[in-house]
Order: sequence, then structure tokens, then C-alpha cells
Amino acid sequence: MQETFRQFLDRLREAGELVDLRQPVDIRHIATLVDQSDKALFFHDVIGYRTPVVSGIIRTQKRAMMSMHAGSYGEIEERLRRATAAPIPPVRVDTSPTREVVMRGDEVDLFKLPIPMSSIYDGGPMITAGVVIARDPELGFNSGIYRFIVKEKNLTGIDIVTPNNMRLFADRAYKAGRPCPISISIGTHPYEITGSGFRAPLGVDEMGIAGGLRGAPVALAPCETIDVPYIADAEIVLEAEILPTGWTWPEGRFGEFTRLMGGLHWNPLVRIKAVAMRRDAVYYSLHMPWENTWLAAPTRYAALRQALKTAGVTVKDINVTLGGCAFWHAVISIRKQAGEGKNALLAALSVMDLKHVVVVDDDIDVFDPAEVEWAIATRVQADRDVMIISNARAKPLDPSLLPMPPGVVPTGAKMGIDATIPEYAQREAYERITYAYADTAKIDDYVAGKTDPEGETGGDNEVARLADAILEKIAAEPMYYTDIAEAFAGYNFQTVARALGHLHTTERLWQDRTGRMCVRGSAFAAKPPAGR
Repeated sequence: MQETFRQFLDRLREAGELVDLRQPVDIRHIATLVDQSDKALFFHDVIGYRTPVVSGIIRTQKRAMMSMHAGSYGEIEERLRRATAAPIPPVRVDTSPTREVVMRGDEVDLFKLPIPMSSIYDGGPMITAGVVIARDPELGFNSGIYRFIVKEKNLTGIDIVTPNNMRLFADRAYKAGRPCPISISIGTHPYEITGSGFRAPLGVDEMGIAGGLRGAPVALAPCETIDVPYIADAEIVLEAEILPTGWTWPEGRFGEFTRLMGGLHWNPLVRIKAVAMRRDAVYYSLHMPWENTWLAAPTRYAALRQALKTAGVTVKDINVTLGGCAFWHAVISIRKQAGEGKNALLAALSVMDLKHVVVVDDDIDVFDPAEVEWAIATRVQADRDVMIISNARAKPLDPSLLPMPPGVVPTGAKMGIDATIPEYAQREAYERITYAYADTAKIDDYVAGKTDPEGETGGDNEVARLADAILEKIAAEPMYYTDIAEAFAGYNFQTVARALGHLHTTERLWQDRTGRMCVRGSAFAAKPPAGR
């Protein structure tokens, strides 16, 4: 399937899954508008920028299925299985329309690209949909999706704290004292996004997996300033190098795929050597987290409530799940006091033949399997929070029990998972993602024609004065990037971003432990990890 990124957008539009907003829109409102919309949004007139923005194109199960030409959500997994089993290697082409406009060296200016903020606590504008292709002189090529936080007009961070092949490439380059060349393709078809996002073994070309998903090879074109190819169909490509700085620069925070704000990370810096783009390029902003990433027996309800009441645990809800055959599985939400997660498990597992019980906090919907799984993923350490009780009463019809001689009642194991927030957890570790301006920027208003004010712009002198004003403000109290942008909302976002970029360039800007902007060297400033 040789469908291009633009053809996919057209198909969404024809299906009523993409809405065109042609009026001026403040870039600071994009993330919350996408969050409020059940359609993908195409912002044709982003205030202060020449390039339009599209976002939300794979934010629902339906659009994800459409992107893969799949008849069901499960079919995507089957297609990916086939693609990994029979990848189609990419083909090389000499050039592509991505090179219609090229900026090199000092001409590079990321602030000209409409790179939105996402959530309230983000550390800055984030490139979220860049398909990265990296090259190691010995290990070959690797592809993946990584985020890039814009720090200066030609400088970003890259989030590679997780052990993976990209981090391996960067670490090898760092230890050798050389930069690691990468291309960053923005505005590519979801085939390439899905293929590159598959964590393949070292030596497996993810672009081959993308080709397998397509059923046709992905076309790659050469970069000009680095010996790495880019995706020829891309709208924009950044030619870059991960600098051999090591994992020493603050990066983030960012609303991660966990639906939680990630912490402040320490990562390398990336120098952008060139920007190539189509003359009428469209900037794709992948909206986090959803684009990255979708009774039961009355006797047991009564028995569980009674047992938990006897244990002194305050219950919010109970779900004896159909997946557990309405006999063996229960999910229970409680209004927790210290230690009551374990007490609730002990009480619940004493009831009848219950086999597996999950206890969650009262902010979790026990009838939503994804919510329950998320609680387990983000709040559980198995050695501390998983309880297994052997030789307990079991239901003989359980096919997983060991065979017993006739007449002998089997015993079995029970398992409890305490998926409540740990008592020692720091507050910021469990801040859910929220979007800036959600209380004032409403999608219905914009669909009805609302426009945003242009805001003031400024030359270098005005940017420098604004930078000094920002510095004075954050010297007294660190501020999140979004709060700074709002505090100086009389200026357009690009001017504020340039002022912050100016502070970074002059080495006066840093971040505190929670990701807020502060004065470098101040008492608020976060300290790099020991040894870095």
C-alpha cells in the first residue's frame, strides 16, 4: 500500500474523521483542543507560523484501524506479526519533495516550526512525532520514535533514558567521543510510525517492518549534512547529531504514555545541522498519550462487602469480573488509609473461592480494565505488592489445579495485587496529565469561529528585554514553561520561546526537580546525578 501521509489525511477528511480549522489559533491551545475533540484536527492558521499543524490522526481506535487499513483492532496485531516475520527492506531514492526548502547551519531555526506544548508541566515545546533513523559505524541502522525538547533555535534534548538500541548507539558514540548522526522525519504515515515504534532486536531494520506493514518498501532519501537517510515521504526532516555530552542535561518533564507526568530526565543534547521541508509542509504533532499510544455473581458481592466491612476497610466499588467467570476474580476500590491495601486483600481472599483480587485506590474505575491495568503498571512492585497464598481453598472445577485422586478435595493458590499508590510516593510521581488552557480554550468555540489575538512580536532587543523580565520573575520562584508563556501572554508564543531560548543560550536558564524553569546556579536548580 503506497498511501502517503497526505493521502491518509485526505482519507480521514473524507470519512469525517478530520476537522479543518481555518481561523487563527494560538499554538498554546492546540493540545487541549485536540484532547477535547473526537476528530483529528488540522490547524491551517497557527498564529506566528507559516506552517499548519495536524494532530490526533491516530488518537482513537477507529482511526488507528483506518491508518493500517484494518477491519478490526486485533487485525493490526496480526499485520504486525506478519510484518516482523516477513519484513520488506526499504529502497533508496535520490531525493524527495522534502528538500524543496533547506536551511543549513546558522539558518536553522526551530522556533519557526509550530512545535506545540502538550500538558501543563511540560518543560518546553516537544517534537513528538519524529521518526528517528540513526547510524552506528559497526552496528548499522536503527529506527525509533523519540521526543525532542526544543532548547535553542538549533539545539534540543532527546529522551533516551530507557535502555534500547537508540541509547546503545548514543552511548557508543559518547564513549568514543564522537557525535551520533540521526535524521528526524516529521509528518510520516502511521505505517512508518508503527514500524519504527516496534522494538526490534539489534540488527533488524525497523523500516523493513514498516515496509511489511505497507506491503511495499519504504522509500528512503539521503540527508545532506550527515550520512543517514530519511523517510522520503516526510513533510519535514531534521538532520542532526546527538552530541557526546552524556546524560547530563535536564530534559522534560513531559506527559508520558503512562497518563502520568514523567519526571525530570537527564539526557544528551542534539545539534540540528539542517532542516529540510516541503514548500507547503504540514507539521504533525503526535498527541500524548492516546496516539502513542485502548457481573457478575450477587452472592460474591455481598460476601465481599461483609468481609471488608469486618476488616474496617471503606469500600467504594466492587467488580466481580466476567473475565474471572464471576467466581474467581474481583477488583475492589477503597478509600485507603495506610496499610489498608494489604488488609483489603487478606479480607477479600478469605471469601468463598475467590482466586485473584486486585485492590485499587478510589480514583480507579473498577469496571474499566484499562484503568485497572494502568494502576497495576504504575503502582505495583511485585516483590512488595503481590501476595500469593498457597494451599488455600479452591474450586475443584478449576482446570489449572493439579489432578487429585478421586474424593480428595484439591487446594490451590490465591493471588492478591495491591495496586494502590505507595505510601512513600512523591506527589509529582502521580500527577495525571492535564492540558493547558483547558478551562478557556474550548473546541466548540473554535469550530464556531473563535479566533485568538495575534500577540506582540519583537526583534532581538525586545527578546533580550523579555528574557530579562522572565529571569527576574523566575529568580523569585521557579515557573513551569506554560506558566511563563501565560504570564507573558501579551507576546506571541514564538517571542516568549525565543526569550527562553536566549536565556538558555546565555547559560542563565535551568530547571528545578519538578521541571520548572529557574535561574541556573540558584538554590532551586536541579543537580545532575553524581558522576555525570
